[in-house]
Amino acid sequence: MVGGQVIGLNMLSKEKLIQGNEHRECLSRLIDQASQALKTWEVVLSTFLSPPEGVAAQTLFSQLTELKILSWGGYPQAERQRLAIARADLPLEVTQVELIALSIAGNFLFDPANHRDFLGAILGTGIERDQVGDVLVLGERGAQVIVAPRLEPFLVTHLTQVRTVPVQVEPISLDHLKVQAPRAKEMTTVEASMRLDAIASAGFGLSRSKMVNLINTGNVRVNWKDTSQSSYTLKAGDLITIRGKGRLEIGEVNITKKDRYRIHLKRLS
Repeated sequence: MVGGQVIGLNMLSKEKLIQGNEHRECLSRLIDQASQALKTWEVVLSTFLSPPEGVAAQTLFSQLTELKILSWGGYPQAERQRLAIARADLPLEVTQVELIALSIAGNFLFDPANHRDFLGAILGTGIERDQVGDVLVLGERGAQVIVAPRLEPFLVTHLTQVRTVPVQVEPISLDHLKVQAPRAKEMTTVEASMRLDAIASAGFGLSRSKMVNLINTGNVRVNWKDTSQSSYTLKAGDLITIRGKGRLEIGEVNITKKDRYRIHLKRLS
């Protein structure tokens, strides 16, 4: 909104829309696709967006009332999702977000592979990261991956090995994805303030000094946005993520008789 007036895509330049955003390249592509959707009256699909890019995209399109978006990654909890972009007066549903699930089957009993191994093998075929959605590791049985449909024949032919294990790639229904619900641990902490370092330290079970170091080195995000301020003030509903350590949801916050903060936390891993 500019000067109290609802804005459309034509009223702001691309540079003004993406100014100061850390995901400028991604947003620039999305604006070009938004222009295409307006001109052609067709639904236009983005590549797969990471969670921080998805947050930036939501903020961008909240300013563009001529358009609407729908995000989908194959299942409700998917981290990496594609956007369907359309004029505001056109219908949108998840079936318009083109995705396909692939099974990567092999015997990993004696040479276990993790998420990085499967993703590395996929990217090693020459595919760009933004063409790949979530990778679901199934232990010794292999993995499942979500990609754009056009990549199916290429991966079936070219993805033949992960680590030392020969694999067979074939399409499967999205209904057959083996999605594991994240493990949740709920807890309550009482803190003198709503500082990021204090609450994250309690929620992730790390020392305050180690948490400060993680924040200072850019390993901590709040609501999928980078933050390097240990003193950042949190509020109920915020989400903290640390690479390799899962997520922490800030729940109900109450003030105690001694003017301290009693905070309900849920850690997902």
